[in-house]
Amino acid sequence: MPVRIGFLLYPDLNQLDVTGPYEVFSRVPEAEVYLAAKSLEPVRADSGLRLLPTTTLETCPPLALLCVPGGLGVEAVLSDHDYLVFLRHMAAGARYVTSVCTGALALGAAGLLADRQATTHWLSRPLLPAFGAELVDERVVVDGPVITGGGVTAGIDFALRVVAELRGAALAEAIQLAIEYNPAPPFSAGSPASAAPEVVAAVEAAARDRMRRLAEQVDRAAAALSANAA
Repeated sequence: MPVRIGFLLYPDLNQLDVTGPYEVFSRVPEAEVYLAAKSLEPVRADSGLRLLPTTTLETCPPLALLCVPGGLGVEAVLSDHDYLVFLRHMAAGARYVTSVCTGALALGAAGLLADRQATTHWLSRPLLPAFGAELVDERVVVDGPVITGGGVTAGIDFALRVVAELRGAALAEAIQLAIEYNPAPPFSAGSPASAAPEVVAAVEAAARDRMRRLAEQVDRAAAALSANAA
């Protein structure tokens, strides 16, 4: 039987959160990978790259694996009724519910991270507990059917871990070799734990306004969840 894997597409997502895992998942034998959006019109990523949906939220078939990417546009997703209903509906029948980067916040807003361990982009990790999640400072976190990945490039690590869960480590290792995923970054600045303090400070300063807006949206989404549960 084919395994159906679906990504949620929304305006201003981070394209690598989709295309990195997509490259891995597309190599799984009998995998059917769907890109679900509100319409079949191209979806513009926050980098300007346009992605072409293959199905709509209404016509997407049941999924074995649901994946939500992150990106600047996740702020709007947190309060968008159509996206949140889609996530809850698909998650109800999925074997795995997953995210890359700040896509974890969308899972949280849909009520899918309560009492689950999870991770996200390092700048957004302090926001996860608002949705009842237990923050774990790891690149990939597996908590039963919920699998979350860290920021952007962690999507490839995440996808290989998901393939190992789905079909075993041997296939995941074969895919890793086939795509020559053997990272050797030229600098050790890929984590706030290893980057120079002045680099961390500069990135935090550049993101300060955006993170303030995102935190406000998370607070509203968490309050809406609580109100609905009452």
